[in-house]
Amino acid sequence: MLQRLLFRSLLRLALALAGLGTLLPCAAEPVREIDHAWARLQPDGAAVVEGERDLGRRWDLDFPGLGGRALYRVVLPPRTRDDMALLFSRLGNQAEIRLNGVTLRRLGVLDDPTYDASKAPQLLQLPAALLRADGPNELMIEVSIQRQRWGGLSVMHYGPEAEVRPMFDRLQDWRQTSSTVFAASLAIMGGLATLLWWRQRDALYGVFALSAWLGMVRNIDQIQPEPWLPWPVWGALVAASYAAHLALICQFTLMALGRLTRAMTWGVWGVLGSAALLAAASFAWAEPLLWTLGLAALVPLGVVTVIIVAQEAWTSRRTIALVLAAAGVLAVVAGVHDLLWVRSVHSTGLRLTWMTHVVFCFALIMAGLVADRFSRSVAALRASSDELAARVRQREAELRSAFDALEVQQRQRAVAEERQRIMRELHDGVGAHLVGLMHLVQRPQVDRGEVEQLARTALDDMRVAVDSLQGAEGDLTTVLAMLRHRLEPRLKAAGLSLAWEMGDLPETDGLSPQSVLHVQRIVLEAVTNVIRHAQAHSVTIRAETDLLGAVVLSVVDDGVGPGRAEGGLGVRNMRSRAQALGAQLDIEPASPAGTRVRLRWPRPANSAAPHAP
Repeated sequence: MLQRLLFRSLLRLALALAGLGTLLPCAAEPVREIDHAWARLQPDGAAVVEGERDLGRRWDLDFPGLGGRALYRVVLPPRTRDDMALLFSRLGNQAEIRLNGVTLRRLGVLDDPTYDASKAPQLLQLPAALLRADGPNELMIEVSIQRQRWGGLSVMHYGPEAEVRPMFDRLQDWRQTSSTVFAASLAIMGGLATLLWWRQRDALYGVFALSAWLGMVRNIDQIQPEPWLPWPVWGALVAASYAAHLALICQFTLMALGRLTRAMTWGVWGVLGSAALLAAASFAWAEPLLWTLGLAALVPLGVVTVIIVAQEAWTSRRTIALVLAAAGVLAVVAGVHDLLWVRSVHSTGLRLTWMTHVVFCFALIMAGLVADRFSRSVAALRASSDELAARVRQREAELRSAFDALEVQQRQRAVAEERQRIMRELHDGVGAHLVGLMHLVQRPQVDRGEVEQLARTALDDMRVAVDSLQGAEGDLTTVLAMLRHRLEPRLKAAGLSLAWEMGDLPETDGLSPQSVLHVQRIVLEAVTNVIRHAQAHSVTIRAETDLLGAVVLSVVDDGVGPGRAEGGLGVRNMRSRAQALGAQLDIEPASPAGTRVRLRWPRPANSAAPHAP
């Protein structure tokens, strides 16, 4: 829809330009066109010229590369109405206007190049008190002119203000209002394109942004009477910016259609550099012909670009290619018109330039292309994001399935390992005791007490193994309480008194069945040694926490001392289990008598289950 609208607008613009011989239509009968006047021209470094002058012939054509002063004398007819006005289509660069010897207006200060009155048409209301109704009126216009600045006096219109003002308004709209709109629009488009280029580093956005900024400089010059830099430096900068603006439009067009080759890139930048250098040289050396040649060099570039775009439109039938081809033809026509009928021949002030307006339409098309490209990029980014999200969801599902399968495998492996552990414990513990019991029963002489003790030991081992399977949930106090429940009847049967001293024990994360079994077996082995070998009367089992946060378990008896079991199999098993827990086992004399078995367990939080000894 946007492309069709732009295409229709370009067709209307083409029809309007085709019928535009002059901007101002024939006014009503009371308005008089003044195209000749007596003048005294004083070009810098040249002879003074006096006589009747054609106001349609520009100063720069008669005195190329020269500034100076001029005094124009215009004879106005007698006043017929009180609201008479005078329209200067172009007047400058600085001027002083007098009517019948009275100064009416000053435009800037004569010979001061910091102001240029020729940027805008001038409407001068003539006071009825100063106009003679019974005879001719003398209008004296003194101007100062800087070289290559389109100074001097152009065709004027004299008549009632009601008839002259609409002509002034049309001139103002064509030259001032349009340039203001163009400059503001190009600044906005250039800013947006610069932001897009900064974010995406796309050369297409960069070329469009640079072209827009340079075109903005040209339009600012059309509306700003005070130049930003001294003249002629400002003139050279504006001319070079305008040449680069036109060349970059050609490059952008080819880039947008995908037809920019390496050769065309070199060609565009070659013409751009040549035109910019010719512009700078023209203002530096006061040779207007050099700038005209620079503009002429842009015409072949535009023609080649239009041919390439037309070929693309013919082969692809793309709407945007057709729009660009039409705009390119208009741009070439406007450029030739400005070069031949405005710059190289004459400028009455009524025959105005077309290129600025056509190029702005071209810039609108470029902006549409940028917007379309950006919207397609956003759409592609969204599609890519959706595709990536779908892939992520697929990967998550695959990972979830793999994790579930791995969890099942780990659970099965844990069950198998636990089964193996129980089998090993039953084989090494209860099984070993039962084997010993069998051998003991097969002896000819059987000690009933020894058989009973071995049977009790096997039963305790089995009970301890069963207790280790119950969930301790990090509570070591519960584990020790179950162990006390198993040991206390056995100690009582052996004639030993039990002292049970439990301090505040911390929760122990990762207290697995295997670690519970290690703790129980160490304590059980220590108690069994006391029953068998210590000849003790009492046993003290103590659990506490030291200053470093380690759990300390100790089994203390009042028997004969530690020397009898230091190297036995039971002690070796206790040390092996302590090592599997990551604990330290010490067997030492107690005071005043007996043995102390001390297990210090610096249990780290969330540690892995200990390995089997």
